[in-house]
Amino acid sequence: MLIFLFILQAFAQIEGQWLTGDKTGEIEIYKNDKTFEAKIIGGKKRGDGLDGKNPDKSLRSREVMGMTILTGLIQDSDDKNFYSQGRIYDPDSGNTYKCKITQKNENEIELRGYIGISLFGRSETWTRKP
Repeated sequence: MLIFLFILQAFAQIEGQWLTGDKTGEIEIYKNDKTFEAKIIGGKKRGDGLDGKNPDKSLRSREVMGMTILTGLIQDSDDKNFYSQGRIYDPDSGNTYKCKITQKNENEIELRGYIGISLFGRSETWTRKP
């Protein structure tokens, strides 16, 4: 039983509150049925706080705070520290990217957003909010 508990603790979940790489955004990652999602819960307000760069003009007046920005992320069945098949929306640019996350340790995740294949993308390390 003790070994079983140790194994469970070795694979800490990505669920929780995170600070973005530049520490200006606060994001909450949570499980929604069988996938993971994330929403903006705080951070430095940019401009008027609206989703002004959204390609869908009807969404440009919505608040960024509380917005779901990550959907469809699935935990790998073999490597419990790897998550893929997600989509992440960047309200600063209005672009949506494919997304994967690798949990480095209990307090750090590496998020990679990309178009097409992972080679054409950008990585950012998020830290767990204290």
